[in-house]
Amino acid sequence: MLHRLPAPLHRRLYRLAHWCRKQVWRIWQPSLHGVRVLALDAEGRVLLVRHSYGSDKWMPPGGGLNRAEEPVPAAERELLEETGCRLAEARLLTVATEDLVGASNHVHVVAGRTDDSPRVDGREIVEARFFALDALPEQMAARLPAEIRRWVADYHG
Repeated sequence: MLHRLPAPLHRRLYRLAHWCRKQVWRIWQPSLHGVRVLALDAEGRVLLVRHSYGSDKWMPPGGGLNRAEEPVPAAERELLEETGCRLAEARLLTVATEDLVGASNHVHVVAGRTDDSPRVDGREIVEARFFALDALPEQMAARLPAEIRRWVADYHG
């Protein structure tokens, strides 16, 4: 039903929902479980996205794990939903725990390959692009470039 809304209204609703979610996390401090997807193309570049809500920084695609969902199928689902790309040769690399506005976020980092070109819906994701590991965008969380390079090395190693 939400896909019938005009994209600008849909983006505003994403921002409102994200703000509400952060307020709940601050109060309840839940334990969250999600995935972060490192999708590499044939040239070894990593796919990054920018969301319409939250930070406007570049980051790997990802999202929450559904109840009883395994990390690799969740990564495949999230990548397809956010970018239209399929993930192949995927495997779980690590689980990183980070603070997310008071919540304990257990992020399952999954890496794999894709031969697809990203397509964004202009609603949740406003931009998606492949970047060479030595030319990651400056507009990222400070720790993320080093983590991405390490995770990609682990995937190849």
